[in-house]
Amino acid sequence: MTPTGCVTRRTIQCYRSRACLKLIRSYNASSSINRGSLPQVRSYVSSHRSPPPTRTALIRLLSKIGSKREVEQYLSRFTSVSQQQFAVIKVGGAIITDHLKTLSEELEFLNSVGLFPIVVHGAGPQLNKILEAAGVEPQFEDGIRVTDAKTLALARSLFLEENMKLVSALEDLGVRARPITSGIFTADYLDANKYKLVGAITKVDKAPIEAAIHAGCLPILTSTAEHENGQILNVNADVAAGELARVLKPLKVIYLSEKGGLFYGDTGKKISEINLDIEYDHLMTQPWVKYGTRLKIKEIKKLLDDLPRTSSVAIIHPEDLQEELFTDRGAGTLIKRGNKIKIATTISEIDDIEAFKKALVRGRDGQEAEKLVQTYIEHLQGTKFKAYFDDNFEVVAIVILSQDGSSMAHLGTLSITRNGWLTNIADEVFTSIKIDQPKLFWTVKHSDENLPWFWDKSDGSLLKNGEVLFFYGATSLEAQKLMSDFDSSGKAILGNSNLESYLQQIPTSSLSGPNMQQVRAYSTSIVSLDDQAALFSTNPNPPIEPKSPSSTKLARVAFIGAHGYTGQALIDLLNRHPHLDLRHVSLRELAGQELEGYEKHEKHDKHDKRFVICDNLLKGAAMQCLQNMDLALGFGEVDGIPLRVDQ
Repeated sequence: MTPTGCVTRRTIQCYRSRACLKLIRSYNASSSINRGSLPQVRSYVSSHRSPPPTRTALIRLLSKIGSKREVEQYLSRFTSVSQQQFAVIKVGGAIITDHLKTLSEELEFLNSVGLFPIVVHGAGPQLNKILEAAGVEPQFEDGIRVTDAKTLALARSLFLEENMKLVSALEDLGVRARPITSGIFTADYLDANKYKLVGAITKVDKAPIEAAIHAGCLPILTSTAEHENGQILNVNADVAAGELARVLKPLKVIYLSEKGGLFYGDTGKKISEINLDIEYDHLMTQPWVKYGTRLKIKEIKKLLDDLPRTSSVAIIHPEDLQEELFTDRGAGTLIKRGNKIKIATTISEIDDIEAFKKALVRGRDGQEAEKLVQTYIEHLQGTKFKAYFDDNFEVVAIVILSQDGSSMAHLGTLSITRNGWLTNIADEVFTSIKIDQPKLFWTVKHSDENLPWFWDKSDGSLLKNGEVLFFYGATSLEAQKLMSDFDSSGKAILGNSNLESYLQQIPTSSLSGPNMQQVRAYSTSIVSLDDQAALFSTNPNPPIEPKSPSSTKLARVAFIGAHGYTGQALIDLLNRHPHLDLRHVSLRELAGQELEGYEKHEKHDKHDKRFVICDNLLKGAAMQCLQNMDLALGFGEVDGIPLRVDQ
């Protein structure tokens, strides 16, 4: 491994260490700071509670958070609200029946790091079984359970039983939980003639919830309500969770589901994220968005329209709760309003051109930068482009379109403030770009601390002289030509449509301090792509091919320059893997020698014994060799960046 790779690993470890220090300091400080001096953050402490979160809890948390930016997002989100505004979690009856242990452990963990989710549960599947056993056929109208007196009596008893089951499981783990089975929801009859004893919530009393949290207890609620005359009414648990969220205005509204999210009807793939401001109208036109999926998306949109823009809804499996809350990757389906991303195709369409210019200048000192940005704006007036930005210009992206319709578009510049990173506006802008631009390429400096974010947005990448070329949407033939040009010419392939070419002579100002802003400038040339050979990607975490995740076909593998720790780790992996066979190693230091440590040397037939002999091919020759060897996968390193070849 080259020194560059070593620095990368140490940097990641350092980020985690800083995160741990921040969290520990945060919790230690909470025990000594007077709450009265912090009126914006409500902190509830009980004399019965255990000390601040343990080292084990912090390790579990940090194991889920993979980057410095995710740590900062965690601290920004969850230390800026009162504890009852963290999350409302709706738990379906099937989750309590089939996943009680997982659910209680996840809730225990959240509580151990100082978070107090408010749980609302139902018991629909259990109630259906009890009614059938009692000889009562469940009745539904418009998806709403018709609730007569007998059904309600059974439901009340069942709700109490399920509530105590969850409370007991939590207390067995050392979590103080408080069952709240009445007094929260007031309701009128939804339609007494049609649905009988079913309520429409008119009022939510949050005082019992706040009292529970103040005492250091997790509130566990049932979804029943009372009429003003004292009559108990049945309420759908989804509806109850939504009405509770409208009053508490939490950061997260979480619906736990055995399916673990919503799914595309045409491909069957899980929907990772829905940005309603950008995607809602488009989704509603899709033929597969119908029935329950359509209704759920519409109801969630109504809910989020009543909540702060920072709130979001997640539909997840209980075992994925931590990953959804604490990482960018998520695990289920995240639905949010997001920020309204504006798109302009001419300079005149940008309402506040001065704010737009300031966004392009930020991070640069002096009037000279302003003059050069003005020159760049004038250049854009004669260029086909699309500008993407939010209302406050926290993120500004300029995509240079193909001027002749035959080439890939490219990212001319991307300017992102610290707040733009922490509030995920950067993701929303990139989502808008991907909807508009099926094929795109750009470059980022290899030293950029957000490099993993760009890897996640791309299909492939290549390192050259400290710059990483990224792209998505390209065919294998297109990508090969693009990377070949970049590899041979470097930044000479960049045209004069990127902002960096205008600003490179201006010194970068200090980016430190609480209002730190980050400016990214990207390659902007149009590259004509011809048919060429295989696709090479430098993504350090190449995805597994989804079409055959469990293939047993023997795959031939080659290494290029994989020495030291990386090489040994890959050899160990091959030794353990039954379906990978090493065929070629190109390594300068061991040229002409037999590869040591590869145990499968001895596993071939004694009459066909084969050894892997290392050679010393130049990079271009090694790539050509891989293409000609009918390899399934080739792994290696070029200048410290892992390399992969697919065929």
